Amino acid sequence: MAVYVDHRTEAPDSVASPSHIAWHPHHPLLAVASISTASGGCVDIYLEQGEHVSDAHLERSFQVTSLSWHPSRPILAAGWETGEVVILNKQDKEHHAVPPDHDAKITVLNWSTNGTRLVSGDRHGVLVLWRVDQRGRVQGPALLKQEYGKCLSHCVFRPPPPGEDFVQLAKAAVGGDEKALDMFNWRKAGTGAPLKMGLQEGLSFFITLTDGSVHYVNEKGKTKHMLSTDSLIRKLLFMEERDVLVVITENLQLSLHAITLEGEAEELMKVKLSGKIGHSADIILIDHSLVTALGETVIRFWDLDRDENYVLSPDVQFGFEGGECINCVSYCSAKGLLAAGTNKGRIAMWRKATGSAQSIRALEGKEKWKLQAPTELEGNVTQIKWGSRKNLLAVNNISSVVILSEQAMSSHFHQQVAVVQVSPNLFNVTTFSTGTTHSLRVDMNVNGVFATKDAVVFWNGKQVTVFEYSGDTFRSAGYFFCDSPVLAVHGENLYTVEPYRVQVRTWQGTVKQLLVFSEAEGNPCLLDVCGNFLAVGTDLGHFKIFDLSRREAKVHCNSKSFSELFPGLGGIASVKCNANGNKVSILVSKADGNIDSKICFYDVEMDKVTLFDFKAEQGNGREKLSSGQGIDRSVVEYPELHSHIPACHFWDQSEPRLFVCEAILETGLQSPDQKKNQTESTMDVWIISFFSTEEHGLLLQESFPLPSSYQVLLGIEVPHYYFAKKPGEAETGQAESGSMKVSQMVARRPMRDFIGLGDCDKTTRDAMLNFSYYLTAGDMDEAFKSIKLIKSEAVWENMARMCVKTQRLDVAKICLGNMGHARGAKALREAEHEPEQEARVAVLAVQLGMLEDAERLYKACKRYDLLNKFYQASNQWQKAIETAEAYDRVHLRTTYYNYAKHLEATGEHGLALAHYEKSDTHRFEVPRMLSEDLQALENYVNKMTDKSLWKWWAQYLESQSDMESALKYYALAQDYFSLVRIHCFQGNIQKAAEIANETGNWAASYHLARQYESQDEIKQAVHFYTRAQAFNNAIRLCKENNLDDQLMNLALLSSPEDMIEAACYYEEKGEQMDRAVMLYHKAGHFSKALELAFATQQFGALQLIAEDLDEKSDPALLARCSAFFIEHAQYEKAMELLLTARKYHEALQLCLNQNLTITEEMAEKMTVSKDSKDLSEESRRELLEQIADCCMRQGNYHMATKKYTQAGNKLKAMRALLKSGDTEKIVFFAGVSRQREIYIMAANYLQSLDWRKDPEIMKNIISFYTKGRALDLLAGFYEACAQVEIDEYQNYEKAQGALTEAYKCLSKAKTRSPLEQESKLAHLQSKITLIKRFVHARRVYSEDPKEAVRQCELLLAEQDFDNAIRHGDVLGFLVKHYVQAEEFHMAHRYLEEMQKRIPPASLSYYVTQQTIEAVHRGVGIPVSRTLIPEQIRHSSTENKEVEEEVADEAEDP
Repeated sequence: MAVYVDHRTEAPDSVASPSHIAWHPHHPLLAVASISTASGGCVDIYLEQGEHVSDAHLERSFQVTSLSWHPSRPILAAGWETGEVVILNKQDKEHHAVPPDHDAKITVLNWSTNGTRLVSGDRHGVLVLWRVDQRGRVQGPALLKQEYGKCLSHCVFRPPPPGEDFVQLAKAAVGGDEKALDMFNWRKAGTGAPLKMGLQEGLSFFITLTDGSVHYVNEKGKTKHMLSTDSLIRKLLFMEERDVLVVITENLQLSLHAITLEGEAEELMKVKLSGKIGHSADIILIDHSLVTALGETVIRFWDLDRDENYVLSPDVQFGFEGGECINCVSYCSAKGLLAAGTNKGRIAMWRKATGSAQSIRALEGKEKWKLQAPTELEGNVTQIKWGSRKNLLAVNNISSVVILSEQAMSSHFHQQVAVVQVSPNLFNVTTFSTGTTHSLRVDMNVNGVFATKDAVVFWNGKQVTVFEYSGDTFRSAGYFFCDSPVLAVHGENLYTVEPYRVQVRTWQGTVKQLLVFSEAEGNPCLLDVCGNFLAVGTDLGHFKIFDLSRREAKVHCNSKSFSELFPGLGGIASVKCNANGNKVSILVSKADGNIDSKICFYDVEMDKVTLFDFKAEQGNGREKLSSGQGIDRSVVEYPELHSHIPACHFWDQSEPRLFVCEAILETGLQSPDQKKNQTESTMDVWIISFFSTEEHGLLLQESFPLPSSYQVLLGIEVPHYYFAKKPGEAETGQAESGSMKVSQMVARRPMRDFIGLGDCDKTTRDAMLNFSYYLTAGDMDEAFKSIKLIKSEAVWENMARMCVKTQRLDVAKICLGNMGHARGAKALREAEHEPEQEARVAVLAVQLGMLEDAERLYKACKRYDLLNKFYQASNQWQKAIETAEAYDRVHLRTTYYNYAKHLEATGEHGLALAHYEKSDTHRFEVPRMLSEDLQALENYVNKMTDKSLWKWWAQYLESQSDMESALKYYALAQDYFSLVRIHCFQGNIQKAAEIANETGNWAASYHLARQYESQDEIKQAVHFYTRAQAFNNAIRLCKENNLDDQLMNLALLSSPEDMIEAACYYEEKGEQMDRAVMLYHKAGHFSKALELAFATQQFGALQLIAEDLDEKSDPALLARCSAFFIEHAQYEKAMELLLTARKYHEALQLCLNQNLTITEEMAEKMTVSKDSKDLSEESRRELLEQIADCCMRQGNYHMATKKYTQAGNKLKAMRALLKSGDTEKIVFFAGVSRQREIYIMAANYLQSLDWRKDPEIMKNIISFYTKGRALDLLAGFYEACAQVEIDEYQNYEKAQGALTEAYKCLSKAKTRSPLEQESKLAHLQSKITLIKRFVHARRVYSEDPKEAVRQCELLLAEQDFDNAIRHGDVLGFLVKHYVQAEEFHMAHRYLEEMQKRIPPASLSYYVTQQTIEAVHRGVGIPVSRTLIPEQIRHSSTENKEVEEEVADEAEDP
């Protein structure tokens, strides 16, 4: 809270009466124009505390009529009644006269928005516009001179339109906006609108004349008439953001006009304002609301947005008089304060509501304003003005001008006495020890106050006043002048400061002792007394503690340098010591003068420092500062405090461990967006208390937001915190838990641990404090020791409540025990099974009646089931249902049911009924509930259309013997059994039979069958027993009554037991044995069925039974069946049964004996799996080989292969496969078997195929021989390949290659007979050599025919020639050569040689017919007749024989 201190202006002429006042917009400079009967008029400038600026005094023998400050510079323009205009430059201490263009009273004097132009106008209607430089001198001639002919009254400059937003424009240009780009381009700038640079000079203005007309003067000096009113204009205002001109006339006619850029006016609204006419009116505009003070008892508001009006009036309760009139008003937007001056010399103030724009808009007019405490002056206030950046208030009360400056409220609490400033001179003094409150008026401006149990001391930096308690009143005990800015009191000593010294004075001001400080320590500027200790802080950042317990003050702690203890932090803003003098707390001031977020603690005895930082991040236990000295850092647990700074701090007056501080939100920390989003409920101020000890350092003891009705923390004294209250705040009573109202201005609040204890005795207080300390430190043993002797149940209950906050259930159990709270202890023990800590604590909270805490805890741990139960138990049914519907749906029906029970108990049957339905228990609960009101019950049953309800109602009616109605409701409920039962009871058995037949209801049919049986109607009884599926009853009746045909059908429909019973019946009778066999079979009694079938030779039945036999059947039974089928030559059937019985050898023997073809299915059945325990592995393989042998005999080679493979005999499997001739499978099997013998067998088989035409077969042969390591066989294959090349294609080159490969293979082969291998290799080598010679001869023939012929002739002479080369090829070669050489005799000789060696039929294979004829012609011999007919005679079919002969010849050695 602030109070307004009044500073009267020190006027040089005490007789002068102020007529005009004007504040500079920025500087704390007030201009006052005065009228003096003696000297005429003068202008003076004053500073913020009323000090006169001597060199700015301006005096004339005539009066001042206008004052106007330059918008930014300390330059003042003053207009006089003679037409003179003078400009005062305070800074340069100069006066400048404006050229004398006026000869009449100046009525208009205004600066332009930037202060480069000055407009002056007089009562004759002359308007002049001047250009003025920065020092306030007129430059050049007048820019404009206009004569209107009528007295000018008001002038308002039109602010310039805002310049372009360059940042946004630049962003747009970068983003590709061509228009924006063009605006930056000077070449193109001329094409569009000019780019407006920064703030422009607003040079257009509105001017009004006394005839009620308004004129507009534009930038170029052109004037034009805009509008006229019917009377003199009292006030002219311009609403800049809307471009609207507001005009108020003398008879309170209000009109609004929209103004275009060219200065055209369009009337928007015209209205008559209410109020007293004829009195001087003060009219201002606040946020689109027009505020008028017309010398009435109220201020009138007209809301231009809503077209609503309302009034504010001063309240008599605040000290105003009835009928006090308000003359003038002024509004400070920075503070949101509306000030009004009254004719009784009081200043009334209203504060505008703060908060979000929406919340303010929601308030009704007058609710937006809250009346503050008034400031009392004397006289009649005629003018009032807020001004300067410091938001000072100037008040003119005709005789003088007073400047009001806001000053922080002075308050102090010490030794159970609290003093709070109510107004500049009025103080509220409360003595808590006696509970008395006094008002104390002081006749001086007070800067500070200090209270003790004996006296209250006030000072203001110039003088000191001491008031002493005298019974119920105060009397002045001392008054002296002293310019000490700070003061402290201890007993009968006052402590004041002067340079480098602290003075110890008496109450009358006599100095008793001086406490001296060195120059290095600095000037003392901070004092604090706690207990018997005085803490002194200096301007150079040193502090010292003095012990005041003796007659003279002694140094307790030598001077310490703050900068050495806490390097790099800043200066001392405040220093306090504790009651023992062993702890000092210091608030730090930063370089910019603001308070730092850190609190520094110094332990005198341990010479140790601790730092507490509100901004500290969680988890930093220790911070190393630049000096390397360790500083303990305590981290605050509450995230709400991370943006706060300490505002004030106190130690408890008697408890040295307890420290408390008030933390406020750091200014400028929030962004405008955050402020916008911030709700009014955000707690800006927190109270935080700590225990400070050597063992544990700083322990956070308690923190809570400052209650809204409290202004500021005054101090702490166990067991209370003390607060100054906001004026006019009604006490909130129990809302602040345990707050106790003592007076209007001071309140105290018990500490958390002392709630409910009241003013307890010292023992209890100390015990509780120790308990709280040890509990905070987590030392439970010591905590209990400290309070174990306390008997007060209130203490234990208070502690148990604290356990809810701290969630300490182990402590709570002992508390409950000491309270004797057996029920609570039991509930707590039962709650131990709950897994969540919060759920267990909530049970404790419920037992202690802390229902809100319980609810919060249940929500926190999301135990909505327990929360639901809690709501039910606390009769909050609506919340219980909402919780169940949203979070606890598993208990939703239970909740509905419990609520219905509750409603039934309270007699609300209608609602109970609805909730029983929701819980789905209405079928039982509603009849029970309405059992007394049968009519209502019947209506409910009829309305519900529920079958179970109808059935219940029918049963009730039946019990009341109302059979007809019962039948009706049974029919509705579709309870056919009950219908049949009643019809039978009534003897209406026909109707009952119809119902049973129609519905097929089993129960109904059974009941009816029983009825028929009792009446000996056997057929009907059997029929309905059958419909009721009660076949055993039907069978029983059939047997008793020899109904054999029906018996068979019923038995087949019934259970196996009934079937066996019926079969026994047929067997005993000895007739219809086929039925007995069938029933035994159906019932699964196969042995009996077979026995009977064998006995009666029923082959068909045996067939059916055999089909149902499987591996689970009795093997003996299976064997018997198979023998039976073998006897009757049904071998396949017998075979199946033998296999089912796992008699594989017998089955196989049967196959062999009866020559049965083994199908794949049979073979698979005979195959025993590897895992089978029936046969050993050896027997299994033997069996598989036997199956395979059998398949081989039957020609089923593939199956044989499979079985041989399964038996592991791959050789036999391969033989079987070779017999099948399936080349693809043979190749595949050889590939996967990987056995040498199998590879060789496969290769031998493949050689038997036409491998010449299929390269793939040839490749496989080579591959298999290679893999089988049969290189001798591979050599033979290569040799065969060579022969094929010679015989088929006469290709000796390829033949040579194949023989070379054969030679390589044979040379690598390991044969049994090395001699044989040698001879074969020699044979191969000779063949290769001969072929090589023949190939060479053919190759060189083209180059050297003679050599080629010689070689061939040599070959013919070789001994082994025939083994390698065919005669025909060599001789044919020679014949062709000699024919070409035309040596026909040689040719003929070789041709005859050929005829001897080669059959005539094969001759053409080597030599063409033309060559033969050419040879004969050459030697002149006709062609042998035996050759030609032979050629002609051969048909195409006989060509094959020729080829075979040729082949045979080639193969012959």
